[in-house]
Amino acid sequence: MMPYWMMLAGAIAASVVGNTMLKLGAGAPDFLAQLLDWRSIGGLALYGGGALLYMVALRRIPMSVALPFTAVSYIAAALIGHYLFHENIAPLHLAAIGVIAGGVVLLATV
Repeated sequence: MMPYWMMLAGAIAASVVGNTMLKLGAGAPDFLAQLLDWRSIGGLALYGGGALLYMVALRRIPMSVALPFTAVSYIAAALIGHYLFHENIAPLHLAAIGVIAGGVVLLATV
């Protein structure tokens, strides 16, 4: 069962890194340039690779557990947005992140 959890963790990581690369590619002057930017292409590849890993994880992890675990990516996205892209994290955002984290921890104990 452990390899499937590692696949799920890899899927989440690939999704987070892929989305970060898509954000980096979003600085292009127009959509076509953004689409052809190496960061966008890499981001799409990672995002797709993450989907493949997720498919493998679903072979042994119930979807009712696996999908909520992907909420960890929301926490990572908020932190990356704040530290890498200098996006503001308001107190309400912190509260929401806490609720998400609590939900993931609660799910892990089931």
